[in-house]
Amino acid sequence: MSSHLELTVAIIKPHAIKVPRILKGIQDIILANGFYVVKSKHERMTNPIAELFYDEHKNKFFYGRLITLMTSGPSQMLILGKHNAILSWREIMGPTKVARAQLTHPDTIRGKYGLTDTRNATHGSDSTESTEREMSILFPKFDFKAWYREDEPHFRNANVHLDKENFEHRINSKVE
Repeated sequence: MSSHLELTVAIIKPHAIKVPRILKGIQDIILANGFYVVKSKHERMTNPIAELFYDEHKNKFFYGRLITLMTSGPSQMLILGKHNAILSWREIMGPTKVARAQLTHPDTIRGKYGLTDTRNATHGSDSTESTEREMSILFPKFDFKAWYREDEPHFRNANVHLDKENFEHRINSKVE
């Protein structure tokens, strides 16, 4: 396949990170579904970052709960790469509403690991525009254009390996 990989932002939320088997389960799902982990970090969102990240929900009833959850402990923040990454990740996550996910999509991440609609285990970008916006907030030093120019061909051609300790794919170095 010659078309470029698509990037998406994924977050494994604090309540899921706190349970090692859930974190590993979600990471295993990511890998089993052919995603490359382009960037990965464990970090606690600050209030200003969470408020900026979730600004579109500012006037919704769940906003306060969402900010409280997302600043309650570390999350695993990821940039994932794959053909049709945004749609694929959203399908694997399942419906936002956990009760619906458990009834109609029990094999999705939210169906398996979601607790409530706010504590639904994961976040995923819903469009290319959201991905770029969210990457600029969570990974401000990530150069989107440089990645596509310099690194994407290595990922697309599977010239990478998983650094298990950091849960991030690295480009294979040339062996002379």
